[in-house]
Amino acid sequence: MPRAIWNGQVVAETDEYEVVEGNIYFPPDSIKAEFFTPIDDQTICPWKGTASYYDVTVDGETSKGGAWYYPEPKAHPQAQKIKDYVAFWRGVQVEQ
Repeated sequence: MPRAIWNGQVVAETDEYEVVEGNIYFPPDSIKAEFFTPIDDQTICPWKGTASYYDVTVDGETSKGGAWYYPEPKAHPQAQKIKDYVAFWRGVQVEQ
């Protein structure tokens, strides 16, 4: 079962997920919301759309923009599968 860990704390865990471009995307209901703060950062993927970001904070340690998701993905079938699903980077460890 994949899980995401930041600063020794499991911040997301699920047995249902999607893998796109080597990243595990967690369903929105699998993240522990108390560790996530929406930020204004955005990036654009040509085929997935505009990504939005969260800071991930545990015990005062923050991974700035450590999680991303696509609230309004493009029409590509793979992009539609990950609508609102959350992926991780910037030090947030994903174990499978």
